[in-house]
Amino acid sequence: MATPTPLPPHVDLAALDHEMLGRWRDSKVFQRSLESSAGRPPWVFYEGPPTANGRPGVHHVEARTFKDVFPRYRTMKGYHVPRRAGWDCHG
Repeated sequence: MATPTPLPPHVDLAALDHEMLGRWRDSKVFQRSLESSAGRPPWVFYEGPPTANGRPGVHHVEARTFKDVFPRYRTMKGYHVPRRAGWDCHG
């Protein structure tokens, strides 16, 4: 088993997040995943618009998790999964 690399005493998670998002954006990771699955059976995910109707709660985290996990799972199972902004009762 490999020896773990020690972490610095302070990790700037915000900076790491920006760095990783930049890498994904520059290498077009998401776009390439859609292109590589073109022509496969579709599994379309319609996401309703965000609503600002109170303070954020744990249920918002749960919803975002589901909205990430299920499309990601279907992508890994070989489906073409474009994500589309959808509508809900707000129009």
